[in-house]
Amino acid sequence: MIRIQRISMDHPLYEQEVALRTAVLLAPLGYTIEDYKAIAPGREEQCEHFVAVIDHPQGNQSKERVIGAATLYPPQAGSDETAGKVQQVCVNPQRQGEGIGTNLMIAIEVRAFTELALPGLYCHAQLSAIPFYEKLGWDTGSEIFQEAGIDHKRMQIITPQPPKPT
Repeated sequence: MIRIQRISMDHPLYEQEVALRTAVLLAPLGYTIEDYKAIAPGREEQCEHFVAVIDHPQGNQSKERVIGAATLYPPQAGSDETAGKVQQVCVNPQRQGEGIGTNLMIAIEVRAFTELALPGLYCHAQLSAIPFYEKLGWDTGSEIFQEAGIDHKRMQIITPQPPKPT
């Protein structure tokens, strides 16, 4: 069974989260987590970290294994930005297509919209990921731009409004 958890950087699963993000997102671009931290100082510490976890049998015991990860960068005090930024969404390539990314995004949206009362979320999506976000109800909010040498578009979603009584 897959569980979605919000963890802190001192959580035992954080090391696995970083290893997955590095393998899936950073290393293919020639980056390490240290490079990411240097590009965006303090960002890792300010983000909320979400992981998708399974129990992985090892001998007689079961060990939790991170198979998906994403971060939420809430608006920072003193910033004009009011929406949260979803970043570094990734799933173990062997487990893609199982709904893990969708479940991570649902957990982030619940956190952002109900617990943090944010008015919206946005992300910088690689062009290949745009259909994933569109299926979740996100809209394209920009023209193509380059980030880390890859084409992206800004995607966004506003806080869902409850239906009006009729």
